[in-house]
Formats: sequence, C-alpha cells, structure tokens
Amino acid sequence: MAPDHPTGASTASAVSTTPTASAVTIGVSLKMYFGHHETLNWCRRIAAIADRHPAVASGLAETFVLPSFPTLAPACGILAGSGVRIGAQDLCAEDNGAYTGEVAGPQLREIGCSYAEVGHAERRRLFGEDDHTVATKTAAALRSGLTPVLCVGEPERVRVGEATERCIDEVSSALAVAARDGVGGVGGVGGVLGRVLVAYEPQWAIGAPEPASPEHIGAVCADLSAWLAEQPGLTGSRVIYGGSAGPGLLTRLDARAGGLFLGRFAHDPAAFARILDEAVALHGLPQGSHPQGGPPQGSRPQGTTGGHGNGTDTLERSA
Repeated sequence: MAPDHPTGASTASAVSTTPTASAVTIGVSLKMYFGHHETLNWCRRIAAIADRHPAVASGLAETFVLPSFPTLAPACGILAGSGVRIGAQDLCAEDNGAYTGEVAGPQLREIGCSYAEVGHAERRRLFGEDDHTVATKTAAALRSGLTPVLCVGEPERVRVGEATERCIDEVSSALAVAARDGVGGVGGVGGVLGRVLVAYEPQWAIGAPEPASPEHIGAVCADLSAWLAEQPGLTGSRVIYGGSAGPGLLTRLDARAGGLFLGRFAHDPAAFARILDEAVALHGLPQGSHPQGGPPQGSRPQGTTGGHGNGTDTLERSA
C-alpha cells in the first residue's frame, strides 16, 4: 500500500492524525468551483488552520478534502503533515487499461490520496451513473486501499423510516460487488471489505438554502449507523451528513451524526475553522484556540472574482 503522502512530501510539521473512537469526520468537496491556483491557495489556508488546531492535533476530528483531479498531487504536498488528508471526487471502476480519460484507484493511492467519492447525486443525474456503476467504483476504491465516501439519500422529502430504508438499500447495493469479489481478502458476501464513509445527502437538500432539519438528519443517521454497525467486514465505518451543511450544524446535531460532508459553506476557510471549533466543543473543551490562517499571497477574498475563479457567489453553489 502506498504512503499517505507523495514521496518527498514534507512532514516536518506532522501532527497526531489518528482519530479517536469518538472523533467526528469533517470532509470538504470543492467540486469544480475553484481554479487551479485558487484551490492550492485554499489548501494552504486550510493547512495553516489544521496544523495547530486542537481538534486535529488531538485526534478529535478526522479531516479530508476532495479537490479537482489536476490539483490532487500538489494539494497532497501542501497538506502533508497538517492532519488533513486528500481524496478524489471520482475514480474509474477499473484499475488499469484502455480507458481514455479515466483515473484509476491505484494511481490516486500512489500520489497520496486516502479517499474517493462515489455515488453523488450529480454523477447519477448528469453522467448517467447507476447502481451498478456505483457498486463497481466502490469496489475499486476498497481494492485500491481508498476509503469510499459513499453518497446516499432520498430524492424527495419523506419520513425518517422511508429515508433510512432507501439509504440502506443504496449502501447494500453499493457494497454488493465488493462483497462478491472478496475485497479485503475474503470471498463471498460478508467477507472483509474495509472502511466506508456513508455520506447521507438527501437530494432535495443539495444546494438548498438550509440543510434538512437536525431532527430528520439525526434520526436517519442514527438508524443508518445502527444498521451499518451490524454489517460484517465494515469496521470503522460511519455515517456523516452532507447537503447544505455548514457552521452550526454539528453543534445542533449533538453527536447524532458521525460528522459533516461540506460543500460551498466551507469555501471560506474561516468557516472550516469554526466547524473544527464545534468538534472540540462536542468533547467539552473550549473553542477558539486555533489560527485563522490569513490568506496567502495570491488568494482572493470570498465571493470576489479572481483570475482563476468564476466570480459566482458561493451561496449560489450547490453543496
């Protein structure tokens, strides 16, 4: 298995990055909103915040970011030693071969990635990915030593029980190929698979002004987590919430979800810092003991137009 960071990446400021059993998971997908240089400047600011933040240094938070493909390798170098890991927003279902334009899991792992997102509603809607595609990509991620960030969620508002049932069906379907092929070394259904992050993202909440209610999120995440804990071969797996998630939600959920999967509301690094503060507070520790990580040279203020940005107000972007 390849190292977490590219060979030669600096680890001089390495911190303890092993999350505790009660740690919360905080992930960010940048989608395709930032240009190359803007993404790397954002990563520098995130590294400055995470490098000395008690939530990361003490293992109270597991953190990761998913930038666009061209920025993955340099982002791995920037974030090396900060406690923030890197992942991809997609991967090929195959490990190698004549697949023009695709990026394979072993390649991602080799450059330092630890996660791969699969099953997002936008991939299904815009690119025609179906349950079988999601299942083969989930298996590919596990096979490559990557943690799948498996997105699930109901398309319209329904009651908690129906939403949970829909999510369980999606997770079961996504893991079917990995279980059949014995990813992790054991064949057959129930074989050793690996760790999976299930991102509960109700499709109706993606890009909405507000997330689903804390009561709905908490109930679905709790039920889904209980089911996930009963499944063999998924040690360390957990359920996090995405879909217009932002500062304040982690506190309102009060540990009823395993963490947050953030989109546009983490485009401002200061918001990411505030959510780390919430993670610390959940463990009864004081908030606010972190550097804000001022913008590095060449970055631009949030919501303004830059040479590599699209000038779109982040609140209009989908989560």
